[in-house]
Amino acid sequence: MIPFKRLELARRQEVFDWFHQAGRLGCEYSFVNLYLWGRQHAAFVEGYLVVFSHFYGHSMYLFPSGHGPLKPVLEALREDAREREIPFRLTSMSVADCRAVEELYPGQFKFYPDRDGFDYLYEIDHLADLKGKKYQQKRNHINRFLESCPDWRAEPITPAWIPTCRDLLDRWYRIHLEADPHMQYHLEQLALDRAFQNYEALGLDGLLLLDGDKPIAMTIGSLISPTVYDVNFEKALGEVPGDYAMINRTFARYIREKYPQVQYLDREDDLGLPGLRKAKESYHPDRMVEQYSCVLKEDIDAV
Repeated sequence: MIPFKRLELARRQEVFDWFHQAGRLGCEYSFVNLYLWGRQHAAFVEGYLVVFSHFYGHSMYLFPSGHGPLKPVLEALREDAREREIPFRLTSMSVADCRAVEELYPGQFKFYPDRDGFDYLYEIDHLADLKGKKYQQKRNHINRFLESCPDWRAEPITPAWIPTCRDLLDRWYRIHLEADPHMQYHLEQLALDRAFQNYEALGLDGLLLLDGDKPIAMTIGSLISPTVYDVNFEKALGEVPGDYAMINRTFARYIREKYPQVQYLDREDDLGLPGLRKAKESYHPDRMVEQYSCVLKEDIDAV
């Protein structure tokens, strides 16, 4: 078997550079996300960085990231899956990745689109400035926020603000679980806890929105590459009109000023949730990072 190991903080820059040099897009190809969600293990195989994940009873391999001949690393992963007695499943694939696999293994894999996993990419200037008719509604939301909260302010999240962020999140989860007790937030809560515990070591950025001294919204993000920035978490209590629109625009402006080279904000996927999809589409994404998966046909009965 491939000796996969949990990602250590000490490898953050190495993995960041590797993904960037390989030209991968999507929030899955982010050290921060791989580290925070905690069920991923990585190894270097045949000149590629490969990641093995296990979520909700399913095992899978992130499509390899690297350069050079692809078949040797795919053969190594196929053998690893055989030894683990699991289906050989690849995820987070682009159209080009699917074509490459089909060319190497004609007719041997079944491919699936993962629309729920498509990432939404926005030009940072569009979210920071909200210019034009298509953003009129967003500007209206922000105007309502400004009318309701004349004493608002935004604070960069530092370790000193983390207890306040935790209090806000406790309220957010309590409100949403009361509204829908069937929603599953456990893994997200664990990821956020890990983010706070390793906030500076992970190189995270965050912004806390306050009305006077009352926290009303927060967001946390990280660089995926020098030109793409990932919005990892965003929460607003919904008690003030326009709070989500305000934290969205304020954070976009904050990141644009801090990282002038960033061109896109990756606001990740919509998980197939209708409300979340509608919200992300309402900001008019400039690009969608399409996601596909594939499974070896001989393993499909075991999926």
